[in-house]
Amino acid sequence: MGIDIGIRHLRAVAAVADAGGYTGAARKLHVAQSSVSRTVLEVEQRLGVRLFERTTRRVHPTVDGEQFLTIARRLLAEFDTAMNHFEGYLSGTRGSVSIAALPSLAATMLPHVLAKFRAARPDVAVTVLDGLSQDVLDHVARGSADMAVTVAATVPPTLHARPIAVDRFVCVFPPGHRFAEHSEITWNDLDGEEFVAFDPTSSIRAYVDRTLSRHGVRLGSVTQARNVGAVAGLTASGLGVSAVPGLVLPMMTFAEIDSRPLVEPVVERDICLVHDPTRPLSRTALALMELLANARSQRLRLPAGARWV
Repeated sequence: MGIDIGIRHLRAVAAVADAGGYTGAARKLHVAQSSVSRTVLEVEQRLGVRLFERTTRRVHPTVDGEQFLTIARRLLAEFDTAMNHFEGYLSGTRGSVSIAALPSLAATMLPHVLAKFRAARPDVAVTVLDGLSQDVLDHVARGSADMAVTVAATVPPTLHARPIAVDRFVCVFPPGHRFAEHSEITWNDLDGEEFVAFDPTSSIRAYVDRTLSRHGVRLGSVTQARNVGAVAGLTASGLGVSAVPGLVLPMMTFAEIDSRPLVEPVVERDICLVHDPTRPLSRTALALMELLANARSQRLRLPAGARWV
């Protein structure tokens, strides 16, 4: 059986040593002097050694007491640090939070949200896991992400999805294209145009294909790519026009492309906040979820072509 010494015992011994007596220690601990004396005596009995010796004016640690105090102070420091972190975790000001997101949302939608979140919680560690739609949902399902922001149409019924924003589709095209003369582009204007498409694994592709099919639009030759930068570069090089959501457009600014709103119809992409309702979340994660859910009332910025709902 080990020596049965608790935090209360350690604090009493350290307080007596720091105060140089039992009266000062009692004041520091906000207890009666007799309580401090009993606690120290209890420690000495359990250890089988004297920890303090009294002179005419002060109480001094014995040699054994000095050794015990070294251990006691280290344990108290570790305990207080750990409890301080746990208190921060309970209040949502410490700990960690992870969020999965489509690359376009991670780059354009989340930065302002996370900046505001971290401004109030500088000690919170934030991890952003960006990937394609299925990757993002897999992170939430596996528990490797606390939550996700993704396109609503891709969310399975086992996960809870809450709409938080929408962005509208625009047409992007290379410099000198005839579309530059228009203030808006209709989906029917795309008929016969050479087109740069996102590959079928992209959530963007489903929106575009569905709209083109509904309106009987037949494209010219199609070049496809997965990466936003690749689509931008291919479009800028004259391989075709493309249709992209508003939150993707800022990621294409490196390429020499122009853009116009797509109308007739206006197509908006629903963006939602996703989590697993069967998995408990920390207060830190819940605080981020609340901020995202109330982003509109918080007046957090979004790029042109997108809005909070």
